[in-house]
Amino acid sequence: MAIIESTISTGSDAFKARRAGMLALLERVRGYEARSAAVSANSRERFEKRGQLLPRERLSLLLDPGTPFLEIGSLAGLGLDNPDMEKSVPGGGVIGGIGWVSGVRVMVNVSDSGIDAGALQPMGIPKQLRLQELALENKLPYIQLVESAGANLMTYKVEEFVTGGSLFRNLARMSAAGLPVITVTHGSSTAGGAYQTGLSDYIVMVRGRSRAFLAGPPLLKAATGEIATEEELGGAEMHTAISGLGDYLAEDDRDAIRIAREIVDQIDWHRDMPAPTDRSFKPPRHDAQELLGIMPMDHKRPVDMKQVIARIADDSEFLEFGENYGSATVVGHIKLEGQPLGVVTNNGPIDPAGATKATHFIQACCQSRTPILYLNNTTGFMVGKAYEEAGMIKHGSKMIQAVTNATVPQITIYCGASFGAGNYGMCGWGFHPRFCFSWPNAKTAVMGGEQAAQTMVNVTEAAMKRKGGDVDREKLQELERRIIDRFDSQMSVFTTSARVLDDGVIDPRDTRAVLLNVLSICRDAELRQPQRMQFAVARP
Repeated sequence: MAIIESTISTGSDAFKARRAGMLALLERVRGYEARSAAVSANSRERFEKRGQLLPRERLSLLLDPGTPFLEIGSLAGLGLDNPDMEKSVPGGGVIGGIGWVSGVRVMVNVSDSGIDAGALQPMGIPKQLRLQELALENKLPYIQLVESAGANLMTYKVEEFVTGGSLFRNLARMSAAGLPVITVTHGSSTAGGAYQTGLSDYIVMVRGRSRAFLAGPPLLKAATGEIATEEELGGAEMHTAISGLGDYLAEDDRDAIRIAREIVDQIDWHRDMPAPTDRSFKPPRHDAQELLGIMPMDHKRPVDMKQVIARIADDSEFLEFGENYGSATVVGHIKLEGQPLGVVTNNGPIDPAGATKATHFIQACCQSRTPILYLNNTTGFMVGKAYEEAGMIKHGSKMIQAVTNATVPQITIYCGASFGAGNYGMCGWGFHPRFCFSWPNAKTAVMGGEQAAQTMVNVTEAAMKRKGGDVDREKLQELERRIIDRFDSQMSVFTTSARVLDDGVIDPRDTRAVLLNVLSICRDAELRQPQRMQFAVARP
């Protein structure tokens, strides 16, 4: 394998400008995440009076100390709860991600009840659906720390009610797939949300705090005239002693999390897994810090993506495939801590030769059972008479077919532009990559704003001429400005990640660590054979 030599001049003005731009975007991402945590923490006094832990404290106690936690969708809902981005609180009302509990890798879903009592937030349902999808696909036990006021009746939307049913369907699917669903109900679990508790295999309730009922006292009185207290209607003692909904009665939040950790410890999740194989490897020769200064803030400026690969791959080695054919599409093999990985990336638009080469490589990776990493940095498939005659549509379609039907884990990272059908050919979000992350500078759109604007200006100008009137240049300029503003406002990660169109925004310096984490998850999923059933585990 060839070693990629660095061509990055870390002392140059261009590198320093790119690094400063990337750090500014990272600071913005971390600022939004910190705001969400701070708003939740503002509830500390109220939680302490009730003898409760804050949601992030619960999560910290649940996870094994010193182990990684891969947070998913931290920017979900950004700008959708409040159009003023400086007041928006992202996260969808949920803290979710993959971590280690009692030595077992699990998916965790924590109600952020420090924010609006855990009531449903914008994009909270899509985010939870993604957590469940990842758990099912990667064969992960699912742990819920529940305390939610449920839907906000003042902002009720019928589509949230309808699509929210999929959350409960997936809980039943996970149980039937042999993936234990473990729930600690720290507080309220009301109405439809009661099934978030009820559709669990193991349920821990907290004395004096847990509440689970289909209709709370106000709705019960309105519907039937019956009067009952919350404790009588759905308290922890009633459910663990009378209804049978609860399996374990905890004294407080700490005790409940202790019980949840003991449940995980007792299920012997690793019983059929082979012992891990130690593989020797050398780290990349080039500093990951330099990833901050490789990508230009302007997606129209060229970049050599091999310089990114050199800061991810073991010993900075890259075995390039078809280097001189369709050279703007870069494909080849690397290793991460000794584990083989195929890479598909872009040094420009994808031409017919590049699409053909990528198709071949994707299929070859499937043959050898090698996972594939897509480093997105393309403005799309090439256009023009010569490319149409060369079969761009045909060859691009073959690439899309290969991506769609690949039989190995595919991981996507948006590093730069991901425009047009190039997004599809590079395993964009719509093609269900196993994991999909963005760098802070990434941009996703059907095309660049300037191209979209010029297209519509040309169409509108032609229409003006057909009607026989004068061409209104001021109107065309205003149209161009509006379209550019519309496209530019929607293509950044602060829009796409807010709408759960990726799994989160990562620091480029963490790329190798994130890839090692998710590749390990994928390998375990391939080896693991949970006990599948025709039914989910039913309550007694």
